[in-house]
Amino acid sequence: MGIFSKTAGYLKERLGKTRDKISTSLSSVISLGRRIDEALLDELEETLISDDIGVETTEKLISELREAYRSRQIATTDDIIPFLKEHMKSYWPDRDREVHLAEAGPTVILVAGVNGTGKTTSIAKLAHIFNQNGKKVIVAACDTFRAAAVEQLSIWAERIGVQIVKHHAGSDPAAVAFDACGAALARKADILILDTAGRLHTKKDLMQQLTKIRDVVARQIPGTPNEVLLVLDATTGQNAIVQAQMFTEAINVTGIFLAKLDGTARGGIVIAIKDQLDIPVKFVGLGEKPEDIAEFDPTKFVEALFG
Repeated sequence: MGIFSKTAGYLKERLGKTRDKISTSLSSVISLGRRIDEALLDELEETLISDDIGVETTEKLISELREAYRSRQIATTDDIIPFLKEHMKSYWPDRDREVHLAEAGPTVILVAGVNGTGKTTSIAKLAHIFNQNGKKVIVAACDTFRAAAVEQLSIWAERIGVQIVKHHAGSDPAAVAFDACGAALARKADILILDTAGRLHTKKDLMQQLTKIRDVVARQIPGTPNEVLLVLDATTGQNAIVQAQMFTEAINVTGIFLAKLDGTARGGIVIAIKDQLDIPVKFVGLGEKPEDIAEFDPTKFVEALFG
């Protein structure tokens, strides 16, 4: 999209916990002077899995590494990390990470996620960056079952200077979405971002509600939502995969917003998400401030992971 300006240095700094963990674990396996053999490859496989890289991706990497050694593309343990880096970078085609913007009329972004993942803050970050780049933004408080959610989004909207559509607590979330679509059309908004509830303990009701909101939006503004983003908490590691599977049962998730990536040593989950779900990570959250957001760039990400 070209409106995010986070540098590789910034990403490297914010991924410090993950990088330190991976660097330490790999160093213990790839020790100086050690030869490449099956024992080393087995240890390396266990290490990558423990770093949340994902079982299938790890098995693929180890298989490629074994073949590269047999064909003499690599010769020593010094070649292993550069090999892993280049192959990891190749797993994400550019088209996977493109943000789908409407050619005419408002771009509608439906945002879902479990309560506590940082969903509302992530919405604020998206709204802020679009607003900073001259887009007219409206946010919609469709998480009406939690009064604090409406209040939190209202505070963020005022702070970053964007418009908000909201009803009182307990209102029908789909009704808020309906009014928000009308407001976006009437006010000629460029971007409409809809917050939604995330109460996993009422899974069936939650998923029906999400589907209803999506259908209302599609009727009001044909061809939308343009994006359905799922906010996942990076600190939860493999549990994030389970959450993503649940949400994809109800809505066609088009991308992941991985929040709290700066506060975890489990950043390898980015690779596991691609591996297990084939849903692209499109945005990463790297702090608490509105500007702490970056488009996911696999080259910068992998380089930051390995230092």
